[in-house]
Amino acid sequence: MKAIIAETTGPPEVLKLQEVPKPTAKDHEVLIKVKAVSVNFADIKARLGQYHGVAANEPFTPGLDCAGIVEATGSAVTGLSAGDRVRAFPASGSYAEYVVASDQLVYKIPDNVSFEEAAATLTVGITAYNVLHEVARIQPGESVLIHAAAGGIGTTAIQLAKLAGVSEIYGTVGSEEKKKVVEDLGAIAINYREQNFAEVVDELTGGRGVDVILDTIAGENFEHSVEVLALFGRIVSFGHANEGSVPGIVKTDELHSSCRAVLGYSTGTYRKQRPRFLRKAETIISELLEQRQLEVPITGRYPLEQAAQAHALMESRKSTGKLVLLP
Repeated sequence: MKAIIAETTGPPEVLKLQEVPKPTAKDHEVLIKVKAVSVNFADIKARLGQYHGVAANEPFTPGLDCAGIVEATGSAVTGLSAGDRVRAFPASGSYAEYVVASDQLVYKIPDNVSFEEAAATLTVGITAYNVLHEVARIQPGESVLIHAAAGGIGTTAIQLAKLAGVSEIYGTVGSEEKKKVVEDLGAIAINYREQNFAEVVDELTGGRGVDVILDTIAGENFEHSVEVLALFGRIVSFGHANEGSVPGIVKTDELHSSCRAVLGYSTGTYRKQRPRFLRKAETIISELLEQRQLEVPITGRYPLEQAAQAHALMESRKSTGKLVLLP
């Protein structure tokens, strides 16, 4: 079969299409013929050697998630059969024509949901749902600030926040094009390249701040976010897009007196340590897709061999929504 291999870490050009052995499913695994692959920012971090679980300078196949058709199941697998339409978190990279995945990390797809939609919403959907509901425990009437709001997680989180009855949704973006994407989804967009987002949020909220902040940027961005976190507010840190920046610092005396909380989350860690925890969020996201209450903006489709071009676009910070690869 064909798969994308990065022989070493580095720029997008290290991603090469190669012939590799087709995997086989062990007892508790499922073999899937891949129809669509989601491109996630974590794939960029992995290619650069900055993602947990990926060793620098060791050949690997990138990719967190995909959708396709079950080709075979291991002897201990129940509830899944050859021919089933599924999406999954593969065991070792999704940029390939075939993958194997643990049966705990394979989920059936509703008939009216396409492979592209299913792949594009697995990681971002689960992540957005869990950071809002399971970690921040957002409540109707509260307000939320979403960083990188025009990306896959951001656009999904805006929609989920609206469904949760959030009163005000603020989103930071880096361009006027992205600003329009966020505003079209019903959020108040702030171009951080032109304005100090903390000052804008402080003004718009009358100095109160926001109840929940979703931060995938880290560093200085995190510190400015804490400045506008309301009393009893929760900030969820679940990424570090600004690799190399000085880590954000939390002054603990400013937390206990204000009853604010700093929380961490990683879908990758749950995937490895507590995979069953992810099924609730996946089920809810799947139902929302089936009912057409959640839309995924797929803005770029690339054949598998053009994975490097997809990475270059995402790394440029010019992409919005989701990019998918089609084996």
